[in-house]
Amino acid sequence: MTTYTPPKVWDVNAINMGGKFGGTNRPTAGARHDQTLPRGDKPYQLYSLNTPNGVKVNIILEELKAQGLLDFDAYKIDIMAGDQFGSDFVEINPNSKIPALVDHTGDDSVSVFESGAILLYLAQKYDQFLPKDAAKNAEVLSWLMWQMGSAPFVGGGFGHFYAYAPEPIEYAINRYTMETKRQLDVLDQHLANHDYIAADEYSVADMVIYPWYGWLVLGKLYVTDSYDAATFLGVDNYPNVQKWAKRIAARDAVQQAEKLTLQPIN
Repeated sequence: MTTYTPPKVWDVNAINMGGKFGGTNRPTAGARHDQTLPRGDKPYQLYSLNTPNGVKVNIILEELKAQGLLDFDAYKIDIMAGDQFGSDFVEINPNSKIPALVDHTGDDSVSVFESGAILLYLAQKYDQFLPKDAAKNAEVLSWLMWQMGSAPFVGGGFGHFYAYAPEPIEYAINRYTMETKRQLDVLDQHLANHDYIAADEYSVADMVIYPWYGWLVLGKLYVTDSYDAATFLGVDNYPNVQKWAKRIAARDAVQQAEKLTLQPIN
């Protein structure tokens, strides 16, 4: 077993990150190159990628579009090519992460970043997918924040070390698998008595949780010829999550969101 002793002061120049995202990661923020983002003629402009975090926003946009409440253009931010570090995108989102949305419906444009913030912004603006009852609203917000706080363990933790790290690290995979399965069990026990995540109705809570945990139990996340997260995690042990995920996946707007075509920015 190789023993690693952390240096007294960490130095990025002394390491070799490796892995799928090793070439794009740096310990600094800000734009790395000049880039002009396109703008279509629709009132909303989405700059994103069809990852779980991106699809969350696709879902609410498609749900609201289906009701005739808004329309939008969608552009692809290729994170492997470094589009998230272009000057225009960094101006919209200084954190350089997808998704980001610009609302041009008013006299002044409004930029919103972080998937949970975008969903809340749109749900509140159009008075949709958030219960009016204070107690039910609190339940929806609690589950939304649960997802925002929990998903990094699934994505940056389990997904990274299981699928993307340059080499398998037993401790890291076991650590994050344990937490991912615990989270799936939280959902499974809750959904034993609920058709939807919160307030007994379809809401933004379902929209934010489905592309992560729904995709996991449906075998849509971290699966290639080399690895299969659904099998590894034993997702058949979470039948209530599977039943709920199939219910959400059957919605027309969700299907449109999952196959949304993102236009190139160049």
